[in-house]
Amino acid sequence: MHDLPLTREDCAALDAADPLASFKRRFTLPEGVIYLDGNSLGVLPGATPARLAQVVEQEWGQGLIRSWNTAGWVDFSQRLGNKLAPLIGAAPDTVRVCDSTSVNLFKLLAAALMLRPGRTVIVSEADNFPTDLYIAEGLTALLGQQHQLRLVSADALAGALDDEVAVLLLSHVNYRTGRLHDMAALTAAAHAKGALTLWDLAHSAGAMPVQLHAADADFAVGCGYKYLNGGPGAPAFLYAAPKHHDGLVAPLSGWFGHARPFSFEPTYAPASGVDRLLVGTPPVLSMAALEVGVDLMAEADLASVREKSLRMSALFAGRVRHELAEFGLQPVSPSADALRGSQVCFAHAQAWPMMQALIARGVIGDFRAPDILRFGFTPLYLSYVDVWDAVTHLAEILRSREWDAPQFHQKQKVT
Repeated sequence: MHDLPLTREDCAALDAADPLASFKRRFTLPEGVIYLDGNSLGVLPGATPARLAQVVEQEWGQGLIRSWNTAGWVDFSQRLGNKLAPLIGAAPDTVRVCDSTSVNLFKLLAAALMLRPGRTVIVSEADNFPTDLYIAEGLTALLGQQHQLRLVSADALAGALDDEVAVLLLSHVNYRTGRLHDMAALTAAAHAKGALTLWDLAHSAGAMPVQLHAADADFAVGCGYKYLNGGPGAPAFLYAAPKHHDGLVAPLSGWFGHARPFSFEPTYAPASGVDRLLVGTPPVLSMAALEVGVDLMAEADLASVREKSLRMSALFAGRVRHELAEFGLQPVSPSADALRGSQVCFAHAQAWPMMQALIARGVIGDFRAPDILRFGFTPLYLSYVDVWDAVTHLAEILRSREWDAPQFHQKQKVT
């Protein structure tokens, strides 16, 4: 853990010296809001509305169908994938932006299983993001229950790898606890047993340096609407290591994955490399919004982003631990920097109303069932003073029991 600021004035001094401070002006944040939920939905970049207006009014409105060529829409997946690649430590032409995280995970998991015939086990963490597990369950059912999903605790992952394992499927950062897995070590452990790795980067891409190539990762997926600030439902991305490109078999053989899509041939011929994993027409409007977020993130030094994230999360967790211990908030995120992503989480039986009371004050985090208060730290638009003030608000609602008002106990569809 880093040394903690002792006062709000100390936080203001850190903000004054922060090399990332100028980025905050390039986002649109409502007045009076402290946003600690960028690990669920990123903030609107200031340049996004004008870019979308350009696409709608000029490229679509005036260019019409010609813009597939003149505005480069037809190559959007490739162009944006190559922009995103340096943010996750990937080589050119190994990343494509397309589809959703879940669809991309289905495609890559199926392709990975085909690369390991005769192996029948997918290993994952029992507390992995549920959708990832649902996709794996659905795929095994589709394949006639010839494969099984083996779920173990985070500490038992390496020991669960054996000669039956085809794929190790993991989230780089656990969504509920913020625990960061050692990608290089677990990938090496999987490879030692002849298995492949598939990493979900939803909670790490854009939040910290990720080194897919250096870690020798086989496959990865990630979303565009969290730390990449692409907007709600933004397209996702996928990565396949070059060594696998020639052997990839796409389980969804769509026309944009065809070697010659505009020849309209009646039978499928896969495109070269990672392009064969494309499926349908790229969603141009949402791709344009995501491109703004990726371009903005590319200007930041990810090492500085990571350093600031760790300092902010340590500040938040440290104040809660030292000043609010009497209220029974149980930390579930690792205290060690090397094991923590860009979020801090606490368990409490009254987590839901506590979070609703915070949100009513303009301190926006989120709740994860059954009892988790989750706070995300997004260094490009969050200040140290914001973090300090967020804990002060939390202290006030706990000491006054403000959270116990009836309106804060009412459940909603989205948590």
